[in-house]
Amino acid sequence: MQAYYPLEILYQDEYLIAINKPHGLLVHKSPIANDTNQFAVQILRDQIGQRVYPVHRLDRKTSGVLLFAKEETMNSVMQKQFMEGLIQKQYHAIVRGYTAEIGEIDYPLKKEDGTVQEAFTRYSTLARVEVPFVMGKHPTSRYSLVLLEPETGRMHQLRKHMAHIFHPIIGDRPHGCNKQNKFFLENFEMNTMMLHASKLSFTHPVTGVRLDIEAKVQPEFSRMCDILGFSEFRC
Repeated sequence: MQAYYPLEILYQDEYLIAINKPHGLLVHKSPIANDTNQFAVQILRDQIGQRVYPVHRLDRKTSGVLLFAKEETMNSVMQKQFMEGLIQKQYHAIVRGYTAEIGEIDYPLKKEDGTVQEAFTRYSTLARVEVPFVMGKHPTSRYSLVLLEPETGRMHQLRKHMAHIFHPIIGDRPHGCNKQNKFFLENFEMNTMMLHASKLSFTHPVTGVRLDIEAKVQPEFSRMCDILGFSEFRC
C-alpha cells in the first residue's frame, strides 16, 4: 500500500491549512472504499498534531490543493464561501482529442436523488499533441492539456462536463473512455486520473488578505506529460 506521509503543506496559519493531495488518497473515510486505511484528514491531523476539518472535497484520483480549517467555526465560514461561489478554482487536465481554444460548458447535472442542479465550467486549451498511439482504426491519437475553471461545485462536475463535450479526462472511470483508460494502463501502468486541482483563490475571512494557493502537479501527472510531450508547458 502506498505511503502518503508526510503530506506537502502549501499554506498554513492559525485558521487554515492547505495540502497538495496526492492521487489515490481519500479525503476521509468512506463506506464505499474499504481497501485503504489512509485518509488525508487523519494523516494531516497526526502530522501537525491538531484536528482539521476539510472545507471541500477532491475525488480520490484527483490531486492538488485541498483546504482544511483548524476549528469548526472557520470550517463553517469557509464552506459558506464555497457554497456562495466566492472561491475561484483552477484545474489542469489531460483529455482525449483536440479541444477548442476556449469554451464554456453550461450543462445541468443530476444528483443521485434525481435533483437537477445548474453547472457551469469554463475551459481553455494550453497545448495539443498528436502521438503515434494506435487506437482502433486510427494510427495516431490526439490529446489536449486544458485549464478548467468551474463556477459551480457539483459532484464530478469537471469529469461529467468534459465527457459531455466528448473530451473525457484520461483515466476517468466511469465517465471517461474505457478504451483509452485500458491503453494507458496496459502500456504505461497508469491507473489514476489526469485531473489536478492547481489553484484556489479567495479572500481570507479573518485577515482580509487575498490568497492564491497553488500546487504543482504530482509525479504521475508529470510522467504522463513527459510521455505525451506536454512537459515543455510546465506540467
